[in-house]
Amino acid sequence: MNAVTIHTDKAPKAIGPYSQAKQLGKLLFTSGQLPLDPVTGQMVSGGIEEQTRQSILNTQSVLAQAGTSLKHVLKTTVLLKNMDDFAAMNKVYAEFFTGDYPARSAVQVAKLPMDAMVEIEMVAYRSDMD
Repeated sequence: MNAVTIHTDKAPKAIGPYSQAKQLGKLLFTSGQLPLDPVTGQMVSGGIEEQTRQSILNTQSVLAQAGTSLKHVLKTTVLLKNMDDFAAMNKVYAEFFTGDYPARSAVQVAKLPMDAMVEIEMVAYRSDMD
């Protein structure tokens, strides 16, 4: 079984030698998505709420390109520049995930690319591949 590279122009271009996502069978592994506007490639203005929302929207676009959605996310990893932003990030996160929540890790890191406040990656599956 070969892995398939996923790319969409509706999410920011990779800023390094990596893919937006890789799919192997039913599983999809996204790269961490920064809160970049996919059109301009610039960081969205605002604080942790706006940055969290954009990171999730970017990941949602990658999932859609691969034929899946947030409701099929099994695991998320949230990288925060400052753990004091956890509650505000969590509030926005809860707008996108309701009910049967995915597993999640949230950790503080020393620094993120482009001095972002948050970066989010996801593991999802495609239910249509039975």
